[in-house]
Amino acid sequence: MDVIQKIERQIKDNIILIYMKGTPSAPSCGFSAQAVQALSVCGEKFAYVDILEHTDIRRELPKYANWPTFPQLWIDGELIGGCSIIMEMLQNGELQKLIAKTTNKYKK
Repeated sequence: MDVIQKIERQIKDNIILIYMKGTPSAPSCGFSAQAVQALSVCGEKFAYVDILEHTDIRRELPKYANWPTFPQLWIDGELIGGCSIIMEMLQNGELQKLIAKTTNKYKK
């Protein structure tokens, strides 16, 4: 499996996925820390990929996503954006609504 296939599989297999520096319990940059806090407020589980541990993904994802920076939040296969967008969506209530709508869609 090449790197792009790996990225596509991760995005497909995880309803809420954040590509970040570090882990949710130990973020390695302030932007990743803010993004994780915003997701935590929403109260749903999310997957993550530590791009510092996966240099191949760190190198290829910006080209694949056409988004140059990290973190990157993907919900239901769609790129939502980075830290600024995540924080703006949290503040205006859009993030909570999107996550609730998406997780409800997949609940059995």
